Formats: sequence, structure tokens, C-alpha cells
Amino acid sequence: MTDPSNRPKASLWDTVKAVGWSFFGVRKNSAYQEDLRKLNPLHIIAVAFVAVVVFVVALVLLVRHVVASAGA
Repeated sequence: MTDPSNRPKASLWDTVKAVGWSFFGVRKNSAYQEDLRKLNPLHIIAVAFVAVVVFVVALVLLVRHVVASAGA
């Protein structure tokens, strides 16, 4: 059995990239397996939560802009 303390650590950028690829639903199996070894599930949840909030805010702002432009 492998020692969890010897696991390679992933950077914040690695976590952001993995979450970004999961939003698109595409990822190589080899990269997915590497993510399983390196990434911390709590970090993934935190980054995904922030990404979802940013995505929703961007959609709301886009809709408000389109509606305001259509009414002018």
C-alpha cells in the first residue's frame, strides 16, 4: 500500500485545469488517472464552487446586458 504522505502534490493551477476540463466533459484517461493521484478532493470542491459562482454571475451579467441592449 502506498504512503499518502509520499503522494506528489498538485498546484492550484493543476486543480483549476482539472476543474476546467471537467466543465467541458473531456479529459484523457491518462490525465484523469494522474489527477486522481495528485489532486486533493477538498481543493477540487472549493475550486469547482468558485468556478460555478463565476459562471453563474457571468451568465446573469450577459443576460442583463442583452436585455438592456434589446430594450434601447
